[in-house]
Amino acid sequence: MLIKRKRGWEIPENRATPESVYLNRRRLLISGGAVAAAGAIGAASWLNRPGQGVAQAAAGDPTGELYPAARNAAYTVERPITPEETTTNWNNFYEYGFSKSVRRNAEELVTRPWEVRFDGLVEEEFTIGIDELIGRMTLEERVYRHRCVEAWSMVVPWTGFPAAKLVELARPLGSAKYMYMETFNDPGMASGMRGSPFYPWPYVEALTMAEATNELTFMVTGAYGKPVPNVMGAPLRIHMPWKFGFKSIKSIVRFSFVEERPTGWWEILQPSEYGFWANVNPEVPHPRWSQATEEDITTHQRIPTQLFNGYGEYVAAMYQGMENERLYM
Repeated sequence: MLIKRKRGWEIPENRATPESVYLNRRRLLISGGAVAAAGAIGAASWLNRPGQGVAQAAAGDPTGELYPAARNAAYTVERPITPEETTTNWNNFYEYGFSKSVRRNAEELVTRPWEVRFDGLVEEEFTIGIDELIGRMTLEERVYRHRCVEAWSMVVPWTGFPAAKLVELARPLGSAKYMYMETFNDPGMASGMRGSPFYPWPYVEALTMAEATNELTFMVTGAYGKPVPNVMGAPLRIHMPWKFGFKSIKSIVRFSFVEERPTGWWEILQPSEYGFWANVNPEVPHPRWSQATEEDITTHQRIPTQLFNGYGEYVAAMYQGMENERLYM
């Protein structure tokens, strides 16, 4: 008899409590059934909310009909999902300002047309439109914790696909050791860039190839059962739930595969406070505050922070033997 042992952070799906509106919509969807859709590579199935996808597509997102995607029950957490109204009004998106209230500013972001470039140490460099890229992938929903280096946290139902599938599409060479990511560089549609021209735009980040292909690393195209909103990094961002949020670069336009370790945006600005690895560890304080606890942005309660944000069973092995590295900030 096959026995599946739950990992330490897993719980049954019914313990994850979505925002009420989102949950009600999902129930209506499930009662209506599922619709099959074919992608450019193989066939994929998505749940389709009647009418909603059409409205989103008409509003400028041709992928709107692909949401909501089926939830992958292997990825959920013990805390309630943070309401969408909260997450979209408490967000870091520095291209649109350095406050948390950048939702209105982020409406400047134009996400169509949008192209993504793959270059560097790859078999063949290429550029692909965002809608074709999404169409080549099978979308799923995962509920992940999100931990900010500023010691606040939330829980979000992201939609997207494993980053390993994106790496597979890119076909990097064996000499590639890092995946370098770059966001858009357009002050004309980013008020924060216009207001801070002296910052080293564009925003950049990088992962090792092992991190990029870890099963938790997720390319995000949606949230709360619909395409990801501008303020959360439309149309394509990345999320690594065991790392501090500043590693999860938004609105990506380029993936480069390189041999030498790149320097991230915050590491360029303040290397004494923000390093390459940025793994969550309650025992390693930020130079200006403790990381032992975090504030839930919904309840405002302080809760204990977990090593690797509670995902150590998936990621700790990648860092064994690296005691001399500055892994946690």
